[in-house]
Amino acid sequence: MKFVQTDKAPSAIGPYSQAVIANGMVYTSGQIALTAEGVMLENDVVLQTKQVLVNLQAVLEAAGSSMDNVVKTTIFIHSMDDFATINEIYEEAFGAHKPARATVAVKTLPKNALVEIDAVALVQ
Repeated sequence: MKFVQTDKAPSAIGPYSQAVIANGMVYTSGQIALTAEGVMLENDVVLQTKQVLVNLQAVLEAAGSSMDNVVKTTIFIHSMDDFATINEIYEEAFGAHKPARATVAVKTLPKNALVEIDAVALVQ
């Protein structure tokens, strides 16, 4: 097992790793809309979703993977009213690649984020 850490994504805000590699797979922790410097973006679902996906990509790349190798994601959102907007941005980030996915509405996310995404991917 190998722990992944990159300064191109925000540091963990708790006792966990950005990702863990095991048996040829990378398991990312949930990414929220913190910049790599740890600044939370404003309360805008478009900006937050784009930052979450930038963070996710950075962690995957640090693990020797990529968005094209993602097998499954889980999306946690503050409001299902934002589902369509998040879906459009998500589709732009993944293009023709369509990993399995679950989307769940939750009451509260860390730092009052509007969206959080984690992923499981193959390591190249």
